[in-house]
Amino acid sequence: MQRRHILLAGGGAALWLSAAHAHHGWSSFDQTRPLYIEGRVRKVAWRNPHAELALELRPGLALPADLAQRTLPAQTAPVDGAKLLAAAQLPTRKDPVWEVELAPLTRMEAWNVPVIKTGDSVALVGFTFAGEKGEPVLRAEYLFYGGKTYGLRSGPA
Repeated sequence: MQRRHILLAGGGAALWLSAAHAHHGWSSFDQTRPLYIEGRVRKVAWRNPHAELALELRPGLALPADLAQRTLPAQTAPVDGAKLLAAAQLPTRKDPVWEVELAPLTRMEAWNVPVIKTGDSVALVGFTFAGEKGEPVLRAEYLFYGGKTYGLRSGPA
């Protein structure tokens, strides 16, 4: 979640743009292999282009027995939600901390997701890079937080 600054010059004007180092488009992620992670939030960046977390995985991480039966938001359940939860697996890599990309702030607000704080416990289902190569990054599809489930790729119905 490092930030870098880019100087653009042209027509006598200069613009400083700030870009999130950890930001990735959906095409970078293996959407055929949903992963489940859970743990404690070590760091939060509640900003655009999307909210981000540094998540310290729970020791002895295991798939919850009820994961495939969890109630999903109505607009995501008939599309692919139950299938994703049923197919979710644990990461094979053993990194203790993962960077998590959530949704844009406007979508987080539409879902009424409370601002997540350092020390909070969260669970997620999402996608990482093919073969789990590169950084330990998860693009969140579902967020389980505060006893609720949020579908982060779409807005509430």
